[in-house]
Amino acid sequence: MDNPVPKRLRVLVADDELLGRERIAALLAEHDDVEVVAMVDDGAKAVDAIRSLRPDVAFLDFQMPGPTGFDVVREIGPAAMPVTIFITAYDQHALGAFDLHALDYLVKPFDDERFEEALRRARRAVELEEVDRLRGQLLAALQTGGAPPPAAPAEAPREYLERVAVESKGKVRVVPVSQIDYILAAGVYAELHVGDRRYIVRESLQTLEERLDPRVFMRIHRSAIVRIELVDVFLRGEGGDYEVQLKNGVRLRVSRSRREALEQRLGVNG
Repeated sequence: MDNPVPKRLRVLVADDELLGRERIAALLAEHDDVEVVAMVDDGAKAVDAIRSLRPDVAFLDFQMPGPTGFDVVREIGPAAMPVTIFITAYDQHALGAFDLHALDYLVKPFDDERFEEALRRARRAVELEEVDRLRGQLLAALQTGGAPPPAAPAEAPREYLERVAVESKGKVRVVPVSQIDYILAAGVYAELHVGDRRYIVRESLQTLEERLDPRVFMRIHRSAIVRIELVDVFLRGEGGDYEVQLKNGVRLRVSRSRREALEQRLGVNG
């Protein structure tokens, strides 16, 4: 059987530095299955190109005239963005890349090997998105009475957050999710509690809840997410108030709307 022709990867390059754009274009030119659909030098042009050309992958500079790379993502919307790899001369901007759900980021000056690693990750991400799209088409066909194929595509396992990038004393620190005890809302941000340390991240509690493994973490209050295995005591107070006490002695409030679900998770009889 002939091998299927790989999908041609359509790429946008957005960088205000001519040498930067040419460097990326030269590296991409070494791949026969990659097509550079546009090279732009500012954020506004990047927004227009993404909307009109719908590239699979965007190499997006952080600092550009007009809208920044962050602004481009916010304008398009994370859900409508192509697979995104940020480019930056400043390592501290890596935090923002994680916040905006970028696939990867390249810190200038990057070498060829690091670029190839980012491109491989992007290609894999695009392939997974294509699998999801085909699965959606299959489900639609089944719902409208279409005949199912001999075998349905395998369900791609959902990937949950494994690391969170946080800024500490001007440096970016990567905190493994396995070390997080609980998370509290801190205004529009979130506060990670890791042992006796705490870190502020520019993510909302809602966003973190959606990206964390629900088998491990649970939202118990509008302002709190907890690692279930660390819950030691479930406390019923007067007036319908509830709390949990963790193994380290920390107490966290439980909202009434989430009490029943928490009791089920803990095996507590109502």
